[in-house]
Amino acid sequence: MPTVGSSEVPVRVLSRRLVKASDPSLQPHVVTFSNLDLYPDNVQASIVCLYPKLPKSSPGGFYAVVSTFEDVLPTLLSHFYPLAGRIVINPSSGVPELHCHNQGAELVVGEVGVALGSLDYGLAEESLKKIMLPYPEDVTLSVQLLSFACGAFSVVWANNNLLNDGNAITMCVRMWSELARTGGSIATVGAGAVSVNHDRSVFRPRDPPAYSDALDAMFATYDDHRTVNALTAAASFLERLYYVEASDIAKLRDMATVTELQRPSRVQAVSAYLWKVLAAVVAASRVPEERCCMGWMVDARRRVKSPELVPAMRNYFGNVTAYALGGAVVEEIRRKPLAEVAAMVREIITSIDYDEYLQELVDWVEVHKTEHVMEKGVLGMGSPTLNQTVFASFPLDTDFGFGDAALALPMCDYGRLCSGYLSVGARPGGDGSWLLSAYIWPQLAAALESDGIFKPLTAEYLGLTP
Repeated sequence: MPTVGSSEVPVRVLSRRLVKASDPSLQPHVVTFSNLDLYPDNVQASIVCLYPKLPKSSPGGFYAVVSTFEDVLPTLLSHFYPLAGRIVINPSSGVPELHCHNQGAELVVGEVGVALGSLDYGLAEESLKKIMLPYPEDVTLSVQLLSFACGAFSVVWANNNLLNDGNAITMCVRMWSELARTGGSIATVGAGAVSVNHDRSVFRPRDPPAYSDALDAMFATYDDHRTVNALTAAASFLERLYYVEASDIAKLRDMATVTELQRPSRVQAVSAYLWKVLAAVVAASRVPEERCCMGWMVDARRRVKSPELVPAMRNYFGNVTAYALGGAVVEEIRRKPLAEVAAMVREIITSIDYDEYLQELVDWVEVHKTEHVMEKGVLGMGSPTLNQTVFASFPLDTDFGFGDAALALPMCDYGRLCSGYLSVGARPGGDGSWLLSAYIWPQLAAALESDGIFKPLTAEYLGLTP
């Protein structure tokens, strides 16, 4: 199927309405964001899900999809009531807060005049970003349903990083699927189900705040006057979509294994491969650079150990992300075998005391609460850094009664960032393959694609062609 050009994706919005939580016991109140929520800043992000053409045996077609959201979304919002609220800047402190008055989440319905399989999935800006509709900055959830000329459809879960990290929003989508399949009855969401934890007070700053020099050196305050200009950022990076087959991930794990007792995880093995490719690209750069770095956004829920935090992290809806950064001399990474680099990756991620890290970060943000802050490695300061956030680590159920999605990927706008960034999702259906959104340098894209492990995403691979 021929791909369509960038100006040939006509999206027509049919309706835009607000859907409120159905629980009558919810009372209007104001939620104070935790310091772990504040440091990612007020950034919009989305999970984009693509669904293949509905079978003729599916009664109602796309109208049944819309009807399901209209019927069940109010129940979902009763579990995730912050997603029906609004972000408001406190005029006294200048800090955002969440007004939970059940103002409602957006439900947008539209149609696209082309086939879903006609989009160019190798390029994010020519495919997924074409079907992500803008929504107000104060809205915390915009669910966007689009039907395509071929009978396929998309669901975009557009949200805001102030409220949730990757673990939290995938939990929301997972619960949505379960609720929709069971008719939206709260009683049917598992007899042993644990309610969603919205208590953000578990992360409190100490008095006085205290943090190490190492953590202080990891972050920087910034604004548009202290980042590269928009043209330089746009010309320096590409936004690609890739897939990595399960068999290739398994081969990398085998290559990175010394003994079965030291077998690296899938993330560790692929990260080691990426680090070596990055090192080779940096070594070939016309501008000399001695070091290169890898960074990981780590879900700290699974890594805290304190008796107070462990139970609170179960079904916690908020931000609990830690940043693990490793740097090394370029020639060292190039020289070492894959197994040794994988061991470096494991040590960087596992050596952190996550309880202390989170407390120090809460304290650091307390001191810098009114400033824009970000990890230096993410901003792109210092040595070239490739960062990863691995949504593939979070269980994600995309079947809300109409089958599994063909694709489910986190997407966002990278603005003027000057570091590489990979968002990794699992291919729905559980075959072990990965789908990736990549914001990377052209040289790194060329190197990855030449190896044949990171393959440009296609409609054929996703099963979206006739």
